[in-house]
Amino acid sequence: MKIYRAAVIGCSRMGAFIDNEVIGNRGIALPYSHAAGFYAEERIELIACSDLRADVMSVFGTRYEVPKNRQYIDYRELIEKEQPDIVSVATQPEQRAEIVIHAAEHNVKAIYAEKAMAASMDEAEAMVESVERNGVFFNLGTNRRWDAGFDTMKEVIDSGELGSLKTLIVYANGTLFNTASHNFDLILRLNSDQPASWVSAHVPNSEGIFDGDIVREDPVTHGMIQFQNGVTGYALLSPRSSEWEAICEKGSLACFNNGWRWNLRRQTNIPGWGASFAPDRFPEFENTSSTANLIKDLVHALDTGAPTRGGVRVAHASTELIFAFMESHLQNGARVDIPLKGCKLRLQRNRGANQPKYEA
Repeated sequence: MKIYRAAVIGCSRMGAFIDNEVIGNRGIALPYSHAAGFYAEERIELIACSDLRADVMSVFGTRYEVPKNRQYIDYRELIEKEQPDIVSVATQPEQRAEIVIHAAEHNVKAIYAEKAMAASMDEAEAMVESVERNGVFFNLGTNRRWDAGFDTMKEVIDSGELGSLKTLIVYANGTLFNTASHNFDLILRLNSDQPASWVSAHVPNSEGIFDGDIVREDPVTHGMIQFQNGVTGYALLSPRSSEWEAICEKGSLACFNNGWRWNLRRQTNIPGWGASFAPDRFPEFENTSSTANLIKDLVHALDTGAPTRGGVRVAHASTELIFAFMESHLQNGARVDIPLKGCKLRLQRNRGANQPKYEA
């Protein structure tokens, strides 16, 4: 049984310590951070880390048994000296493309990149080119793609027992890079990664966000996505945080409160009313760690050569929706066609690093 050597670049919140924030959350099964997932996986040895802050790496090293001599300020030195099989890139989007491309060009075999994929479409396309040319396996940290509850929802949709999928609803789309990156990937997954045709979107309270081609803050948006197979997605800004619904011809499925409750409704005839959707039992499933499932998917790809569930093209598709939403807003809500052409927007925020929560 081959053991793969992994390293984490970006040792802060999602990279290493977010587990301390979600203990007791019934919808999230641990491990959750990149490092915690590697540390728990028997097929992986977590050997090294990199961050610009030595103090953060010191705590990381204590928590995950990474010695001082394998803690690197310069990620390039880490890759050159340690030659890891798998690299996690858990930085902010502004730094992600440079690191992913460097890893792909320097013999890293698999990459687990945090979402959103990149800070611009040019960077996302450069990542696709480099990852594919070098034969690197790739997964983006859009965890709901590896969530057992959404796997079950997709199984019901794909079975056809509720008829054809018609509508997908995100009830609280939130900021594009931080939150909608999850939401867009999820509805792509539920719709079997069918390509989008066009989007129409709006950014409320957009003053100060757009400075020419520079995006100064992560914008909160809502809008509509039309898919080529006729399915329509609605990304709302409602008070219903972390809730999603898939509506089919003869029923619907929903996730409430970020996985605390799952709902299935099936078409029935109500006397005096006619056809309507009535509650039914959502299939049982085991709530497993989405991070662990993502990592096992990379290990399986390395073992067999099979493609990952995500992949760099899937990551590009969700990233394209992020930038198409902004382009639509800048065109007063006009329909923007997918594939997106000529987008030069780039996220570039003036912000410091987040301080991780070291204790639960």
